[in-house]
Amino acid sequence: MTRKLFVELPAVLLVALFTYAAISKLMQYDTFEYQLGQSPFVTGYAGLLTWSLPLFELLIAALLVIPGTRLTGFYLSYAMMLAFTIYIYAMLHYSYFVPCSCGGILSQMNWDQHFIFNIVFTLIAIAGIFLLPLKKK
Repeated sequence: MTRKLFVELPAVLLVALFTYAAISKLMQYDTFEYQLGQSPFVTGYAGLLTWSLPLFELLIAALLVIPGTRLTGFYLSYAMMLAFTIYIYAMLHYSYFVPCSCGGILSQMNWDQHFIFNIVFTLIAIAGIFLLPLKKK
């Protein structure tokens, strides 16, 4: 039982993260769009990202829930978290302006804390990729 929980934990954590993040963005749609519009790197894509990011997060969560698509979900989780981590790194080191943070619980973090949080969840996605084959044994 403990081994199964250990193997399932990365998927559970990522599903919780992506579901919470997507719902938070959709519930605060106008605020999210405004914050994206303030970002110097994605201003021109704010309208597209405002609806596509939460939908993609929900898609990843769904892929992680379905056993047959879980590995794809882990790879997409890794890609999404890596992209978010690179974005935050760029904001911290190359941006002339750092807009307010994300909504929801994550808004309580500063950008440096958010960067560390993203690294941790990127590592969780990697762990899921490597642990998934253990579930089949």
